[in-house]
Amino acid sequence: RFRVGNTMSAIFDFSSLVTVLLLLICTCTYLRELRPGIFDGPPPKVDTSDPNAAKVHSKVAAREGFWGFLWKLSRVGERLSPYVGAGCALMAVHILFFK
Repeated sequence: RFRVGNTMSAIFDFSSLVTVLLLLICTCTYLRELRPGIFDGPPPKVDTSDPNAAKVHSKVAAREGFWGFLWKLSRVGERLSPYVGAGCALMAVHILFFK
């Protein structure tokens, strides 16, 4: 029987938090493989009157906020893919057999 008082959010349960984080990493990496520019965001605004402004504003400036966070998750998935895969396998075993 389902009890309302005993439920926990994924924020407070460590294994659920790790599962959600791994799923976000895998999803962002997959989406970035399908469409490489999906998390780049809008181009940075450059002041056309200042000739040095283009050097100051780079594409990194567009990687802020929510879309920047998703971009960083996709980079983690690209660069640490063996470890992310091992983490997904371990979490699958944990969820199937221990939870």
